[in-house]
Amino acid sequence: MSDGLDYFNESHHILRRTVARFVEREIKPYVNEWEEAEEFPRELYRKAAEVGLLGVPYPVEWSGFEADVFHEVVVTEELIRSGSGGVAAGLNSHHIALPPIVALGTQEQKERFIPPVLRGEKIAALAITEPGGGSDVAAIRTRAVRDGDHYIVNGSKTMITSGVRADQVTLAVRTGGPGHKGVSLLVVDTHTPGFSVSKKLRKMGWRPSDTGELAFQDLRVPVENLLGEEGMGFYGIMHNFQKERLHLCVIANATAQLALEESLKYAKVREAFGRTLSGFQVTRHKLVDMATLVEVSREFTYRVAARIQAGENAVKEISMAKIFSTQVCDKVCFDAVQIHGGYGYMREYLVERLFRDSRILSIGGGTSEIMKEIISKMML
Repeated sequence: MSDGLDYFNESHHILRRTVARFVEREIKPYVNEWEEAEEFPRELYRKAAEVGLLGVPYPVEWSGFEADVFHEVVVTEELIRSGSGGVAAGLNSHHIALPPIVALGTQEQKERFIPPVLRGEKIAALAITEPGGGSDVAAIRTRAVRDGDHYIVNGSKTMITSGVRADQVTLAVRTGGPGHKGVSLLVVDTHTPGFSVSKKLRKMGWRPSDTGELAFQDLRVPVENLLGEEGMGFYGIMHNFQKERLHLCVIANATAQLALEESLKYAKVREAFGRTLSGFQVTRHKLVDMATLVEVSREFTYRVAARIQAGENAVKEISMAKIFSTQVCDKVCFDAVQIHGGYGYMREYLVERLFRDSRILSIGGGTSEIMKEIISKMML
């Protein structure tokens, strides 16, 4: 893997070693078991918090670890090296649940909702997607009606990462009329009467990350849990999309890198027709193509990350990076399975899991089709 010396300094390297040690000690020995169980222990959140993984890049006063974008990149890359995108997605669900609180919340709300999550005491989830809604955030139907000092919420959400086990949910609701101006955000305690997990969803990949379908029936949420003002929810949701898509790019590149490494190892030892696979030009050239795609995608992602770190508006570029990195990941993981032949189809080989895990990346955080719409509107 490229050292990315233009992007990473000594503090990033120290953090990378810390996360790598955590992954070797606390995740890798158990990851196959968790994949089969389709869940990892809640205790892992606390352990991750103890070494500072959950707190990147939140202020120290909230039990965080003040850092820059490339510290976040380091954490994501090293978690993916566990070989399980699902574990990484589950541990990192707070990175989409907390930013709206940071963007819109009062000081009291931030102090109430953020530190317990960063200490690993609570699991946080973001609930936007609805059955039939998909990527159309402005079409949210879950409604919250003001009733004195509470909102009464009715509706449902689906495909919510960490939704089954979450203790608090940053919930998108409709408080006003149609369209994005009628959307608001509430922070919900999942132990409140009227909140229920109607189904634990079983997925093709990212299996250890619990994914839930949520239902709200006359759920009473205190008005003091409203983030910002009514109608500001869409802003809160959109505020973090650049970062969310950047993380998905990093996941895609790191997943592809693992698939490449597994293919290189396999090609050197697997024999066919009297020689190793690496002895065949067709295999060598395939590996070169895979390596080139991974390198180009990673460098482009780092460049866009640097622009985000500099405070630039990189919506077009991060949308391009998400399309490209996820296409690269799909292609590299496909070729990795092909190089492994029949063994690549077996669950005991890592490339089988990487192939499955890669498929969500061009869907989550906005589909490739949505990314192309965003780019085209900025170009034309």
